[in-house]
Amino acid sequence: MIDYKQYIEINSELRFGKPVIIGTRITVFDVLNSLANGMSINEIIEDFPELSESQIKACLSYAADREHKIQIAS
Repeated sequence: MIDYKQYIEINSELRFGKPVIIGTRITVFDVLNSLANGMSINEIIEDFPELSESQIKACLSYAADREHKIQIAS
């Protein structure tokens, strides 16, 4: 799994503290939403040429890690 911490940061001064790709204002949500709507990695890169395939995969890794950490309340 890609170490998403190399690619994603949370900064309260950027996009209201949402996780963004380092060096951009593109949120993890923006990338995941594009993927969920059927866009391919190449299509996302066409829309956001400043992104790389590794950065997009880091967004997936971030989401997987968050999902893994969610605990069901009893």
